[in-house]
Amino acid sequence: MTPIKEALELIHANVKPVKTEILPIESALGRVAAEHKFAQFDLPRFDNSAMDGYAVTMADAGGVIKSQDTIFAGDESDLKVTIGNGVKIMTGAVMPEGADAVIPVENTIETEDGIQLPDTIKRGANIRKKGEDITKGEQIVNFGDTIDAYLLTLLASQGITHIRVFCKPTVTVFATGHELKMHFEKVEAHQIYNSNAPMFIARSNELGCEAKFTGSTADTMESIKAHISSALDSDLIITSGGVSVGDADFTKDAFKELGMEVLFSKVDIKPGKPTTVGRIGKTWIVNLPGNPSAAAVNFEIFARSIINRLQGKNSPYIAPIVTKLAKDRKIKPGKFSVLMGRFDGEKFEVLEKQGPGMVSPLKSTDGLIIVTPEVDTLKEGDLVRVIPLAYNPTSKESLNLFTTV
Repeated sequence: MTPIKEALELIHANVKPVKTEILPIESALGRVAAEHKFAQFDLPRFDNSAMDGYAVTMADAGGVIKSQDTIFAGDESDLKVTIGNGVKIMTGAVMPEGADAVIPVENTIETEDGIQLPDTIKRGANIRKKGEDITKGEQIVNFGDTIDAYLLTLLASQGITHIRVFCKPTVTVFATGHELKMHFEKVEAHQIYNSNAPMFIARSNELGCEAKFTGSTADTMESIKAHISSALDSDLIITSGGVSVGDADFTKDAFKELGMEVLFSKVDIKPGKPTTVGRIGKTWIVNLPGNPSAAAVNFEIFARSIINRLQGKNSPYIAPIVTKLAKDRKIKPGKFSVLMGRFDGEKFEVLEKQGPGMVSPLKSTDGLIIVTPEVDTLKEGDLVRVIPLAYNPTSKESLNLFTTV
């Protein structure tokens, strides 16, 4: 069996993004930059006032000045400040020539003779200097940065309209197993609904992919191979079931007959040992266990890592949250065990009810911990490393994902 750490190392060493496109920045939210971007001009573009007040000289400290003109933000002004004469100025307006500082309105007194200034004036006070935020030519976007609302704001501030990004990974899901029916089909007493395929599609879309479902296969080698062949234009194929040693488990063999190079098969993890990752050409394949909870936790560890890489992120590694355990938990030792639970912002509580074949615990789960084989008990207050599910924190470097004693 392949150790979890080694399996993840193989994924990160081999999976690469392949396709890019150019998008308007408004359409690039959540995508990953496939180029560097540089500032086209200084920001601010000119010295400007940080306050509503008076632009004055230091020589007028403690004195009374005259002020008859006002500069508003957006005004093109050629006004000058001289000793004894200031200029009223609004926030964001261009600083007039000769001004040393801006005195806020509330720090002045309006008198019959003019505007009384404070006794001390500090040079540069309340002035935003040209280029103090961004310097022309400065790199503002790195290759591999995820474009969020704030990075988009930065691009817009530079008048950048388009950016090259990595394409959304395309994911194909199909169902195997004649005992399974989709939720929109009639189910017989001896059959069950397939909850895994909708889960994979929804979760892939949540993580920023474009996922599609191509239907259910018959339990024959020919049917499974036909579904695989039709999905080889995708970046990633995700299936579940058919990867153990049962007589009707043809999925893995079907992939191999179509030339799949196996990256790893059978992982030292509980639940989910029969997890296989490989590729056919440029299409990556993840065969997950059929049990819903086992499929879910292995999706989050392995398929999610593949998706992070396909998206082109420069921080592709899963980043755990280190927090405290809410209460004692007994654990059967001897395996790398994945436990589902909830993180309330302060502590992580392992769910009492969970098992590989269960569906109901998934609704209550927003995090996972991976416990090392020697652990048989975790105590309240022990530090645990939680892999969050509600969001996808990532790191530039591989981090320790294991909870130990």
